[in-house]
Amino acid sequence: MNTPIKPIPFKELVSPFIKRKLDELRSQYGENSSHYLGLARQYLQVPLENIVYQDERDRHYDAHTDFVVDDKPIPGLERLYRRGLVIEPTMICAAHCRYCLRANYKTPYTLSEEELLGVAKFCGSQERKAVLHEVLITGGDPLIIPNRLAFLVDALVEFAPNIKIMRIATRLPQQAPSRITNTVYRIFQKREGVRFELATQINHPVELSFPETVDIIKTFRNMGVVIYSQNVLLKEVNDDLPVLIDLYDAIRDLGIEAHYLFHCIPLRGMSHMRTSVEKGLRLTNALVNSGHISGRAKPMFAAMTDIGKITFYENTILQKDPTHNSLLLQSQYLDKERKTWNPSWVLPSSAEVDENGRLRIWYLDGRDD
Repeated sequence: MNTPIKPIPFKELVSPFIKRKLDELRSQYGENSSHYLGLARQYLQVPLENIVYQDERDRHYDAHTDFVVDDKPIPGLERLYRRGLVIEPTMICAAHCRYCLRANYKTPYTLSEEELLGVAKFCGSQERKAVLHEVLITGGDPLIIPNRLAFLVDALVEFAPNIKIMRIATRLPQQAPSRITNTVYRIFQKREGVRFELATQINHPVELSFPETVDIIKTFRNMGVVIYSQNVLLKEVNDDLPVLIDLYDAIRDLGIEAHYLFHCIPLRGMSHMRTSVEKGLRLTNALVNSGHISGRAKPMFAAMTDIGKITFYENTILQKDPTHNSLLLQSQYLDKERKTWNPSWVLPSSAEVDENGRLRIWYLDGRDD
């Protein structure tokens, strides 16, 4: 039985920009409108967050890579995949998304220039440079510390020439567009041998109705920066076919690439925002196989599990456990390869290794009631 437990509160943080837009949307459309709720439910804390169950997760996964500079462990490096490394130079954000996958991480930090220099040298080290070709710089929001981010980018260019793609994740265009200044744009200026990609997250079409946000997206596009969005399926935000059609139409119109549509992670206190996987599959099928959106705007429906991202294809769901409302998902991750890429990685208790050495994972489903 999934028993309620005592919650650990996640502080509400709403940027002045979002507060202003919420006031405008409330005045124009009303508090019960899709326009208002599409933004409000992403950022405003509600009492339902106090209902926490023991099967819910503290984190989306544990993929920390052990790394030490001058006998000091450095946080913020994660690795699950062969060619990519996640770098988290800060855990500070302009606003707190209520479903945040890092909501339960420990005390926020920002890495020093010395630590970032060590990270760059780590990326370019002899044992990694043959296969490590891209980094995802995320957090937190790295654009909130532009000078520190610029230092990291410069260090990677100098000490890790094997890094050909730098993906920088941000929600500042939607949360605090005034913080995107020329200092930020200069970070993305063309550099020999490096491609920049801007990763963002847009969950409701109302977020692309703000002219301040649209102007920033167009500026990045005019600079030649590839922009992609990986979105989250959220109950009473975008779990509706017309809303998803409008969302992916708007994404396509602005030249943003559609990436993942994630099933909302089973994090503590987020059960009220999670649909069932079955509903997500129905919506995705209707979205991508109906002719309503461009073929260049079709997302992949996926779950972010304890062993990493799993996209739902045929035979992905092996078994259902109604008692625990869980699904056994088959991945193609090899246990041996995972430990090669990240010696610190430990098989979670929710996972198992099949007869071919591939990982399977029990994943807590959501509910539609």
